[in-house]
Amino acid sequence: MKKKVLSVCYAFLLLLSMLLISVNDTQAASDDPILDGSYLTHDAESIGYAAPNTRGVDLLVSYSKCARLGPGKIYAGGTTIAAHEVSSVRVSVIVERAKEEDSAWTYYDNWYKLNENADRVSSNRTLTVEGGYYYRVRCIHSAHLDVSSSFTDGVYIE
Repeated sequence: MKKKVLSVCYAFLLLLSMLLISVNDTQAASDDPILDGSYLTHDAESIGYAAPNTRGVDLLVSYSKCARLGPGKIYAGGTTIAAHEVSSVRVSVIVERAKEEDSAWTYYDNWYKLNENADRVSSNRTLTVEGGYYYRVRCIHSAHLDVSSSFTDGVYIE
């Protein structure tokens, strides 16, 4: 009888602890608004990594970066790294901007860089931009025949 009372008490304590643990307040990962997959942030910088390329053998890793350098200035760029030396490795950088109430990103600037017989390429620029917008960087990365893309979150520029 004593064992039965103890097991009922333990079961009751277990049930009570499970109820107390599950009462935690859950919140979304971020309260920032989202536009076309990018959070609109007031962070100083954002880095976006390319999705893994499951069929390729040449493209190793790639990313894009957007950083606020001050009022009206941003750093924008991207990097593509191949798994080994390839005939051509390329990064195409596209800068886009939007306001919080916009429904889509609009084109701002672009450029590309190509390296031949190499395993990496990187290209970046400092741009003077108009304040009051969120800016993001999208990149298209290629190593020989492997292609992928990446994009950052939007960084607000005053």
